[in-house]
Amino acid sequence: MVDATAAGPFFTPDGDHLVPAPHANSPWAPDMMHGRLFGGLLARALEREHGDPDLQFSRLTVDLFRHAKLAPVRVETRRVRDGRRIRVADATVFAGDQPVARGSAVLLRRGEQPSGAVPATSAWDAPTPDQLDAPRSQTGDWPPPFDVWMLDASGKPTEDWQAEGPRRAWVRDRCDLVAGESMSPFVRVAIAGDFASPLVNFGQDGVLEFINADYTLTLSRLPRSADIGIEATGQVSQDGVAAGSCTFHDVEGPIGFCTLTAVANPAAGKP
Repeated sequence: MVDATAAGPFFTPDGDHLVPAPHANSPWAPDMMHGRLFGGLLARALEREHGDPDLQFSRLTVDLFRHAKLAPVRVETRRVRDGRRIRVADATVFAGDQPVARGSAVLLRRGEQPSGAVPATSAWDAPTPDQLDAPRSQTGDWPPPFDVWMLDASGKPTEDWQAEGPRRAWVRDRCDLVAGESMSPFVRVAIAGDFASPLVNFGQDGVLEFINADYTLTLSRLPRSADIGIEATGQVSQDGVAAGSCTFHDVEGPIGFCTLTAVANPAAGKP
């Protein structure tokens, strides 16, 4: 078992490659890299090579289509479109010569907010982590390198993944993504996006019924806190294929949404 309670960054740069630390592993296998980190690596590369202070990362789609061992990876990007109000860029994570994950980002130019009234998502009534007790206790063979505060539909703390009704959670990463770099707000929310899948796809029997193949974040702004709030808003499934949705918050209010698709994995059980 890897102890991630006081671990350092997930990756260390080595030329064009990023070398994973042992706690970058997945709950499914100790020698497998966690898919959530692919979202962070894609966001980091897109931000470094295509970000602009006047442009908002308004969408990030992360496709997770191949497992990767705990071995060095690299990320390549390309600019697809550069217009007056829009920029589109793609990125791919490679393990050796094999692509293992792909990202697509849309950046939109910030401007004056329209004066007309548009029905908008309300801030949720959940208490912030600073108003709660210690995060959810971590059990099992894979202690997550992030803190989680689970809340029930009424906003009260719960330890029960099997509770009925809409699920809510606050997530806070404890480790930086890359050594020598503070985690940017965009990277932070990109990593948190993967948590939408267990939030909507855990069954009431305590088993993760579906494994996500992707997730898409749509953001009106970047988070202003290290704590990312996630509220499950929908899940439908048929013939072993599921679709889910969540609203994303920071401590100041809603920031956007996340949608995902997932496939049944009866053999996976509890991570």
